[in-house]
Amino acid sequence: MSVARVSIQTADFDLSQEVAALRDSDKRVGAVCSFVGTVRDRNDGSTVASMELEHYPGMTEKAIEAMIDEAHKRFDILGARVIHRVGLLQPLDQIMMVAVVSAHRGQSFEACEFLMDYLKTQAPFWKKEQTPEGARWVDARVADDAALARWGISAPNA
Repeated sequence: MSVARVSIQTADFDLSQEVAALRDSDKRVGAVCSFVGTVRDRNDGSTVASMELEHYPGMTEKAIEAMIDEAHKRFDILGARVIHRVGLLQPLDQIMMVAVVSAHRGQSFEACEFLMDYLKTQAPFWKKEQTPEGARWVDARVADDAALARWGISAPNA
C-alpha cells in the first residue's frame, strides 16, 4: 500500500501511525527520522493565544512534492512524508511533520533537515498569530534563509 507523500489538512495526525505507514513492512528501512512542529505560546516576546495557517491549495502540495523529489535526488532515502495542518491552531497543537526513511541514519537525518529548511522558506504557507496586541502575520526569518543556503540553495522566501 502506497501512502501519499504530502497531506495538507485541518485534522491532527498520529506520528506513530504515519511512520508505520511510511515504513510499510519495507525490510530495507534501517532508519526513520522525524520532526514534529508544534504551536508555541510565545513568539518574538509576545504571548500567542492562537495561530491561523493559510495556504494556496494545489500550489502548496505541488511545491512540497518538488521538495521531496529534490530530497530523493540529494540523499539515499527510501521514502518521505510531509503533513502540514492549516486552519486555527492553539498552543501545543501539532502544526506539521516530516518523516524520512532510509537504510542508514545519516541519510534520514540529512534529508529530514533539508526538507525542514526547504519548508520553512519555500512552501506557500501564511501564518497569523493572535497576541494581546492583536493579530500579526509571521514574517520569514533571516536564519531560515541561511539554513536553506547551506544546502546550496539561494531562493527568496515564498
